[in-house]
Amino acid sequence: MKIITLFISLLFLFSCTKKNNEVYQSVSNDKVIGTVTDILTVKKLMETHCYLCHSPNAAENQGRIAPPMVAIKARYIEIEGYNRDEFIENVVAFVANPTEDKALMFGAIRKHGLMPKQAFPEGTVAKIAAFMFDYQIEEPEWFKAHWQANGNKSWKQSGKKYEEIENEKTYADVGLEYALETKKVLGKNLMEAIQQKGTLEALVFCNSQALSLTDSMSINYNASIKRVSDKNRNPHNSANAEELNYIAQFKKALAANQEIKPVAIEKGNKIQFYYPIETNSMCLQCHGKHIKPEISKQILKFYPKDLAVGYDENEVRGIWSITFDKK
Repeated sequence: MKIITLFISLLFLFSCTKKNNEVYQSVSNDKVIGTVTDILTVKKLMETHCYLCHSPNAAENQGRIAPPMVAIKARYIEIEGYNRDEFIENVVAFVANPTEDKALMFGAIRKHGLMPKQAFPEGTVAKIAAFMFDYQIEEPEWFKAHWQANGNKSWKQSGKKYEEIENEKTYADVGLEYALETKKVLGKNLMEAIQQKGTLEALVFCNSQALSLTDSMSINYNASIKRVSDKNRNPHNSANAEELNYIAQFKKALAANQEIKPVAIEKGNKIQFYYPIETNSMCLQCHGKHIKPEISKQILKFYPKDLAVGYDENEVRGIWSITFDKK
């Protein structure tokens, strides 16, 4: 069976200060959509939740693990003809329980596999879908030619043009940016290993390259970037007392389905940043309760004192612990 080729080791939520008064009109289900949504916050939600796999910047045939968001928008609106309510309802339904019979992106599933099931805080996916329908979103340079090469009419994206609002970054914004970019680097390399040689090769990658790639991102950002856990696999990823405290807090918030916000603490001339690493179905191949015997054997070969197993979907497996200078 084809290995699912979407890697999301964590789901991120982004908290922004409301500085824009533009609102969405509610659709048929007010409890899901709500009547007032800060469009800048929703744009950030899309970038944070979706762009790690559905990147608008990845090449068409290299380094891509899912179709760009604009391709999903085009399929649902331009080909299926969904109106706003239908678009939101169908996107929400698919993300809540991705199955091939619900899927419209047939080529993407053949190429990348089916999106893994994952949990989002209530209303998040509906807000992202509403933003996608109402506004023009980022699209790859190659998308127009790709769209027309597949027999579609000349491409012009629907929706209003989004005018970017410049907002001064908070320390939490900076820390989350460092975490997201590091995750992209790790995820891209991990997925290439899985696609080319399978899950066992992913273990080889994690053992030999994950720490060095993380260190290279630390050098790039002039920061200390770590992934730590209360149930570490690599001894270098063991959490200290403060980190354990925040792991416990994030676990409690996630279990209660609360919006999880990044933590940025000022410590003299430094900032200490924390954000959770969450599990999904992809993670469970190596971190779940029912790991294949050949995978378990390889894990124990690399990590004789491994603790990072026994997880279910949507649990906190650890946190990003990032230290950087105040600016």
